[in-house]
This record gives sequence, structure tokens and C-alpha cells, in this order.
Amino acid sequence: MKINANASGTRTIEVTEAQLQIIRRYSLLDRIANSMGIIDEDSLNRLRLTVRSLIASQVMASKDLIELCAVLYHEDMKAHGLNNLAKCYNEWLAKESLSESQEQADAE
Repeated sequence: MKINANASGTRTIEVTEAQLQIIRRYSLLDRIANSMGIIDEDSLNRLRLTVRSLIASQVMASKDLIELCAVLYHEDMKAHGLNNLAKCYNEWLAKESLSESQEQADAE
């Protein structure tokens, strides 16, 4: 899926389901917004630093995080793109939760 990286929609960033799963596994977007509920450039910088710290602390298991860096360090990624990534992630997470609920209901 693609997210808009700017307000005019002329730049996009490709995000894969695997990258969304990585975000979920490490809970990277759980508290990304600041105290006012705004995602800005500082939020993006904090997220990048968090991912870099995770990579540094996990020598062998950081392959998936490095894959996520393709999105986070994309040349067009700015605050607007991060907002759209968070929206995309929340929509994907809702669909995943719904399908997991359906699978549990079917199993019972």
C-alpha cells in the first residue's frame, strides 16, 4: 500500500504488510503523538532514534527493523508522511483485529 508523503499527494511511500507487522511487534506507533495529540518532525526524529536504538541493542535480530528503515528514512518521509503512516497502521490494525476475532469465532 502507498501513503502520501506530502499534502498535495505528489509524493508517496510504499509500505508493506511486513513493515506494518514490524511496527506492531515493537509497538512503535503506540505513543508517537506528543501531549497535544500532534505528530510532528520531533515525533519522526524520536521514532527514528528508537528504531536505531533497537537495532543497536539487537545485533542478530535487527534485520526486520532495518527493513522498516526503508520507510522511516525515505527521502520524502516528513511529519505529514508519518501522520499518514499512523493512519494506515491504525486501519490495518483494525482489519487485523477484526479478522482475528472472526477466526476465533469460527474456531468456537
